[in-house]
Amino acid sequence: MGFQWIFKKYIQFQEPMCYDWGEWGEPGEAAVSVLEGEVGWLSCPLFSHPSVYNYNSTKSAGHDLYWYRLPEGHVLEQPIMSSWRLSKDRERLWLQPAVAADSGLYICMLRNKSSCSKIAMRLKVLRPDEVVHGPCGPLVVVAPTHVIIPLQDGKVLDCPDLQDAAKMADSEMTVTWRYVKPNTLKCRTDVFWGKRELTGNSMEVHTMLDTYQGFYYCTVEYQRRGRSLNFTRSINVTAVHSTSMPRYPHILHLGQDQAFSVKHDMEMRLVCQAHFPYLDSPWEMWWTVDGEMLDKLPDRDRFSRTNRQLRYDYGDRTEESVLVIQDFQAEDLDREFNCSVRDARGFQTRRAQLVEEVSLPSVELGCGLGVTLVLMLLLFVVYHVFWLELLLLYRSWFGTDERHTDDKEYDVYISYARNSEEEQFVLSTLRSVLENELGYSVCIFDRDSLPGGTITDETLSFVARSRRLLVVVSPGYASQGSQALLELKAGIDGMALGGHLRVILIQYKPVRRKGWVRELRRARVALALVRWQGDKSKELTSRFWKRLRVELPVRRVGSREEEEGSSKEAVLMRLHSQNSTNSQTGLITNTVKDPQKVLNSAA
Repeated sequence: MGFQWIFKKYIQFQEPMCYDWGEWGEPGEAAVSVLEGEVGWLSCPLFSHPSVYNYNSTKSAGHDLYWYRLPEGHVLEQPIMSSWRLSKDRERLWLQPAVAADSGLYICMLRNKSSCSKIAMRLKVLRPDEVVHGPCGPLVVVAPTHVIIPLQDGKVLDCPDLQDAAKMADSEMTVTWRYVKPNTLKCRTDVFWGKRELTGNSMEVHTMLDTYQGFYYCTVEYQRRGRSLNFTRSINVTAVHSTSMPRYPHILHLGQDQAFSVKHDMEMRLVCQAHFPYLDSPWEMWWTVDGEMLDKLPDRDRFSRTNRQLRYDYGDRTEESVLVIQDFQAEDLDREFNCSVRDARGFQTRRAQLVEEVSLPSVELGCGLGVTLVLMLLLFVVYHVFWLELLLLYRSWFGTDERHTDDKEYDVYISYARNSEEEQFVLSTLRSVLENELGYSVCIFDRDSLPGGTITDETLSFVARSRRLLVVVSPGYASQGSQALLELKAGIDGMALGGHLRVILIQYKPVRRKGWVRELRRARVALALVRWQGDKSKELTSRFWKRLRVELPVRRVGSREEEEGSSKEAVLMRLHSQNSTNSQTGLITNTVKDPQKVLNSAA
């Protein structure tokens, strides 16, 4: 230990100060990875740029290349001596084969008597259980070589690093090829025939097809000092469109007749799309404003651009470039925005047409639309809730009083079942409200008919002289042969033939449809039905009376005198009818009735 320290101090005293380039690659990460049991090597990074260091030039200048190793967990570098497994060849350090203990930091130093430079690089030897296994065994730790072959063209593929390893082999080298098709898990060796075949240690593609794309693995085997050595490399083959046809880049999205709508003080995005045919050369896509690049503009902080690839098809690419303008100003309308594309074969540029968008009064339109919708909703709710009241109000203003358009005597004729319950409802409730509260002239056969007449004739006469026929439907209504059935038939016939009579159904009690007579079932579709709901319908403001008023004639009385005159006229017509009937039946007496007295007593 003391001798090594003295020797190191002596070397430091004799040799010049060495310039340290640091560690090659990312700190802490392996710059080179090798699979345990395979051949690997390290190339000194000092010669990665021949313009700075060239091996032949440095050798002729008296420089020597030394290798040191800092094993993991150690602090002192150890010089590397050549052995059957470790050997030096120009700027490379060969490991034939690599073992797990080789992992660590390696330093290559280039020095002579007047100068010294060194750089470090990290090596990681991976065991097979540390590597992901693929279809063809452990995946290759060395990055694959990317090879591009145009469709319908040919190419010869050589295994990477084959020529370098040939210098170290003592015998002829053999290469084994395998193929893995994309999106499959099959490692195949039986596909090399026809347009894709093996020629010696190389694999030759005579005519490139789409199905030939994928990963090709080549394993190199050779003998050195009586030992069998090998290493595996991978080649990623990609097909592209043929470059034999002259194709040029062109702009797609920014057409001559296309204009961008712009608004003041808003962020604007101008989109330019371009197609670049495959070409093994650089390509460019950029925006200019008034002929200047974005970074040369005085107000360059307002301008930015983003690029992205939209499509990739056998080497042909569709690119998109978006020019973002912050706080678009009025003076920007007079500026010239150009999108340009270029590659090794051609150049194209187009100008973006800008059109100022007329701003609509969105706030006013929104408020107006909102108020309109609210009013429509309010009107809908009002109509849905108060449609009967609205209809009655409309009829009272614009409806036609049927008393001025026909010569009918009665407004309503009530037909009902002759029993105590229905008769009590008709006489005490229905008749009372219609005559006393609503002012309708009501005809009830049992009350208004005169004795001695024929029931059939009187019934048909009353129905014919009425504008509406109210049918009080109940379980006992319209039994076969009853007067109610006669009244119903007369009303339906009058409604069907003349059209001057309307039949209205009032459901006093729930009745099953099977209990209705045939005439009522047939006419039910065209008849209005108003339901009596007991105590809920007693008030004049209930839905029952409003619904019934809608179906009844419009009552518009101009004055009290007109109403009284109509009542007197109706009494005279009843008296005349009574006298006519009595004369036919022989019931006229010698007493002559004064019509005026009759009117007064009726009043």
